[in-house]
Parts: sequence; C-alpha cells; structure tokens
Amino acid sequence: MTLSALIFPIGDDHYAVAADTVREVVSEPRPTRLPTVPAVVLGAFNLRGEVVPMFDAGALLGVGPLVEGPFAIVVTTAMGPAGIVVAGLPRVVDLGEQLGPSDLRGTLGIYGIEGGVAVLVDVEALLLPYSNLDASAVTAAAEGRAAR
Repeated sequence: MTLSALIFPIGDDHYAVAADTVREVVSEPRPTRLPTVPAVVLGAFNLRGEVVPMFDAGALLGVGPLVEGPFAIVVTTAMGPAGIVVAGLPRVVDLGEQLGPSDLRGTLGIYGIEGGVAVLVDVEALLLPYSNLDASAVTAAAEGRAAR
C-alpha cells in the first residue's frame, strides 16, 4: 500500500506530509508578525477570510530556521488550519516502503521516494506544543490590527 504525500526540501533533505492532511499550497505568504509567540511561529495570515497561523518548518523539525520561504503548505489539524513555510515548491509523490525510523521529533519514519528518501512528518505532533496560541492575538494580527 502506498501513501500519497507532498514532499518539500529543507536544505539538502526532503520531508513529506500526508496528502490527506494538505488543504492547499500558498505562494508567497505574507504573515503579520505576532510579538508574543515563540520564534517558530512566523505570524498569521488571512486566507480568504480565515485566520491561519504560520510556522517555520525547519524550526519545527529542529533542523534550523527558514524564517521565510516562497511557499506555505496549509494543513488541516485538530486546532484548525495551519501554514507551514517550506523552502521550495512542494510536489505530490507516492511514498515507497518505510526504510526505517527517523531521529527527528514529530516524524513517522524515513521513506523511499523516486531518486532518494524523505522523512514523513507527523503534523499534529509537531504543532501540538503550539495549540495554546492566543487565538485573539492571531486573529487581530491576521486582520491587520497588530503592529508589524
């Protein structure tokens, strides 16, 4: 059984999120900064009237901050939609067989992909520590009421 996933680069490595958690990919997201959140939270943006907090994929995974990226993968989570900024254009692939475990927190294992390997990310596990973000601050920022 194969798993369809969106893969994206961070540095020289590839990471993947299950395609069934992905809502859309946004080009050049422009978040409003939030002054009281951890650095892994890049801010929030308004996506057709819906407030979406935006996270740094590299910082979430502990492989180094990206700070900015040309794309955000918008995923559906138990806490609502979340944008994950990635360093390059994500693409859909079918993951091959699991090759082994991953040492990174919030990941489900290393999988074969055409031409290499990708680490499958558990989005819910990565974002769980940030589920208590102040919703009113995120909403105010996305509506443009917070300082930039």
